[in-house]
Amino acid sequence: MKKVLNDLYDYFGMKIYQYEEGFKFSLDSILLAEMVHVCKNTQNILDLCTGNAVVPLILSTKTHLPIVGFEIQNEIYQLARESVKYNQKEEQINIYHDDIKNWNLYFPGNNFDIITCNPPYFKVHHLDFINSQPLKQIARHEVKITLEEIIDLSSKCLKLKGSLYMVHIPSRLQEIMILLNRYGFGMKELYFVYPNPNKESFLILFRAVKNAKMGLKVYSPIYLNQLKTYQNLFE
Repeated sequence: MKKVLNDLYDYFGMKIYQYEEGFKFSLDSILLAEMVHVCKNTQNILDLCTGNAVVPLILSTKTHLPIVGFEIQNEIYQLARESVKYNQKEEQINIYHDDIKNWNLYFPGNNFDIITCNPPYFKVHHLDFINSQPLKQIARHEVKITLEEIIDLSSKCLKLKGSLYMVHIPSRLQEIMILLNRYGFGMKELYFVYPNPNKESFLILFRAVKNAKMGLKVYSPIYLNQLKTYQNLFE
């Protein structure tokens, strides 16, 4: 596959490596990174399913804190490393090539203040019906990790009152709420994303807090056709 170096949307001067045909970052990763609020007590950030490192790179424009990412696919991991190097973020962003289920080989439990994740959206009911392109297959379908496993390990990795930021699809919101409750999270913020006011929501963004009290804020809809930029959208 041909590798290309593209602009990282409208983040001035930043670029990202991706494949011309195949794996590319998308809007959901940009929105996820923009949603993250880094408070003064935050010490570190963990990005799960990091892909070609688009979320860590965008976060590096908002904070100087150390950011760790995990990517299981070697081809995509190599893109992430090259992207981090090109943008001269090697001292801030560290990408691991491993299954995120092996996080405890690298870090103690209850270690992170913030976890971000753009996970595979779709369950695997039958392999014949999922994407035949291996890189997309693992990125989009729960071949290597499930939603429940991500929420479980996030609970183990986060400090008390740490925040989990995730982007997902609306059809799985009910399941997400059940799993968050099962593993000790309280959802605190929720956004619905729409192409325009006449279409159904196709993405959700949420922040859940470990051991949080009940109390959820559902914010105004995000209509993509009304946006001139995604930067500072959540401020």
